Amino acid sequence: IPDIAASFQESVVEILVEKTLIAAELKNVDKIVLAGGVAANSRLRALMMENAKEKGFKVQYPRPILCTDNAAMIASAGYFRFIKGEISELDLIPVANLPL
Repeated sequence: IPDIAASFQESVVEILVEKTLIAAELKNVDKIVLAGGVAANSRLRALMMENAKEKGFKVQYPRPILCTDNAAMIASAGYFRFIKGEISELDLIPVANLPL
């Protein structure tokens, strides 16, 4: 199982790096920023730095502690709404910028 997981991760990281570098070339940018939960992946950071440097791109990313996924924040917001008795209907339409 560990070999399968490692192989899967390597494949995903390679694809992310490849597609990102293609997009950076097409958009004629010189800097790539990794952000969000995926930016905490050390293999992604290393491979992106290595490949981007070869192509002349700068790569920036925050410290891993700042590379969080919004899932925990959304769950926390839902929890606090729930304990206040604020329960949404099942037909709630998701909106990305609803106030918390």
